[in-house]
Amino acid sequence: MGGYGSGRSSYKQKAEHCRSLDVNRLHRAGSLQHGSQGSWVWSSEDAEVARVGYKTDHSRFVLNYKVRQNRGDWEPITQPIPLTYSSCHYGNQRPYFLCPGIVAGQHCGRRVGKLYSGGRYFLCRHCYNISYASQSEDRHNRMLRRANKLRTALGGEPGAAHWIAPKPKGMWERTYQRKRLKIDWCEDQANSWFIEKYAHLLGTEERAMFFDPE
Repeated sequence: MGGYGSGRSSYKQKAEHCRSLDVNRLHRAGSLQHGSQGSWVWSSEDAEVARVGYKTDHSRFVLNYKVRQNRGDWEPITQPIPLTYSSCHYGNQRPYFLCPGIVAGQHCGRRVGKLYSGGRYFLCRHCYNISYASQSEDRHNRMLRRANKLRTALGGEPGAAHWIAPKPKGMWERTYQRKRLKIDWCEDQANSWFIEKYAHLLGTEERAMFFDPE
């Protein structure tokens, strides 16, 4: 074995399908304090689906867990992950993982906020060739996702079938109107792209209505 991440998969896994360790969540939970130890648990619908043990010293977050691949025997893993910190403008420090991956003989060492269980170890998404689901979206879905994100941020429901929510208390009117215009633009772009993509399925009158307006 050539090290963490050797034999990186040739296909793109999706980040949404992998368990991840978020350094900011660990920091807020107090798990990165020197001397901390315990278990980090993943849950789904209030049921535990996985856990890893951990302990923290001044500069490392050390994981202890077991993995089983291809229905083989359970293998105990101890994985130390280096930590680093950067100073924030307001005086605190922000933690980062230094990815311990080694791919094709090259050490990664990227400063990242998340590590993923794309294989035997927890490594950054670059080492595991992991992408986000949104990166493979077509323009129609990407525009709708942006519009829905803005709709819910205003306190409304996702989907063009719903009214855009009224201006939230404390929001500037110009900010609210800018967000409304952005929602309308995204949904118009989604509709235009969808019509262009499926134009070959439209009849003559329907094509004239959409592409040759008077």
